[in-house]
Amino acid sequence: MKIIILGAGNVGSNLAQNLSKEASDITIVDIDADRLRELQDRFDIRTVRGNGSHPDLLRTAGAEDADMIIAVTDSDEVNMVACQVAYSIFRTPTKIARIRASAYIEHSGIFRNEAMPVDFIVNPEKIVTEDICRLVDNPGALQIMEFASGQAQLVGIKAYYGGPLVDQELRYLSQHMPDVDTRVAAIFRKNRPIIPEGDTVIEADDEVFFIAASRDIQTVMREWRRAERPNRRIIIAGGGNIGQGLARVLEHKYGVRIIENNRERCYELSESLDRAIVLLGNASDRDLLIEENIEQADVFCAVTDDDEANIMSSMLAKSLGAKKVITLINNPAYVDLIEGSEIDIAISPQQASLGEILTHIRRGDVVRVHSLRRGAAEAIEAIAHGDSKNSKVVGHSLEDIELPPGTNIGAIVRGNEVIIAHDDVVVESDDHLILFLVDKSRIPEVEKMFQAPLSFF
Repeated sequence: MKIIILGAGNVGSNLAQNLSKEASDITIVDIDADRLRELQDRFDIRTVRGNGSHPDLLRTAGAEDADMIIAVTDSDEVNMVACQVAYSIFRTPTKIARIRASAYIEHSGIFRNEAMPVDFIVNPEKIVTEDICRLVDNPGALQIMEFASGQAQLVGIKAYYGGPLVDQELRYLSQHMPDVDTRVAAIFRKNRPIIPEGDTVIEADDEVFFIAASRDIQTVMREWRRAERPNRRIIIAGGGNIGQGLARVLEHKYGVRIIENNRERCYELSESLDRAIVLLGNASDRDLLIEENIEQADVFCAVTDDDEANIMSSMLAKSLGAKKVITLINNPAYVDLIEGSEIDIAISPQQASLGEILTHIRRGDVVRVHSLRRGAAEAIEAIAHGDSKNSKVVGHSLEDIELPPGTNIGAIVRGNEVIIAHDDVVVESDDHLILFLVDKSRIPEVEKMFQAPLSFF
């Protein structure tokens, strides 16, 4: 597959890094020559310097025979024009654009071939808002991913010392939860992935990813962790698009306060929100946080566009008694540095966007991709087609399917039924299989397993 990436920022760079490992033909375009030189030194990709929306430059980048253009520059307008040029001049089959401005998103009717030909829109703010809302709704979770239109969820939690399932073999998991079916898809121990087997023993501080039907998630989490009372009070630092979106979703379920340091923006927020209390001030102001009873806050979310401000306000809130802090971090170098210290969960818009984009890149009938552990692993939802004669999965029991090393199947969604993966389960046509991969170099092998046979068409 020949792919042109426009924009060598964090999202574009992460895409190039991920796709270069999968032997795709990658060209990345940006106006920053130093940035391009750095990427070319690190990865096996081609680089072109210039404005990605210019027809001549797109031709130089290989748009005449490109399969896909992914426009992820910092400018919505450049991204949209680039897709327009790619469609009008080069008839590029697939065009993906990162669009951040809500004014465009709210009028999605403009994104069609006869108007603005963008096939798939990626909106980082929307993705991050949904991710944080799920974390607020599920105390104790580190990451929550949805599959099959929300019917199944993959949840990451940290096992704690003295927990009921620590020092237990996974084969005894069903004895603790006889009425709920679940499966551990992967374990990360000291940042090293472990493919779970029946005799695998959970240790304290393991990061455990389990999958279950969405209706059973809370029951499973209660077994893994101490009973955590539901969240009640939420403080949001930053009244930008993400902060406003969070407040709008959460204000009808929780007591929400939003701190914004721009007076005019405060007026806008107060007019657009129904119940949330809008405070004018700096989220790093110790006196303000104390005055707002930060020690009673269940969750403090720092979502300004300044990484340093987010980190400092989160650390201050935690030191003053906030029970959990969630911090938006744009610079990937900061994420590993701060997560797991005073900051409970670091959210990366780049990683959130990456999974959404990869969904449209994966071959085979892949309908959902989530990037885990900051790109170290992936969870994939793929649809099985065909029959036992022409498919590598349909008509076969799970124990007979030859999966690439580092890959396992967590669950199958069949219609409205979530079936947790067990050896004797037989895959049927149109099943949605949820797979976990810790070795991303094996992704092409997984994709081939789910390519529809020619007879399917």
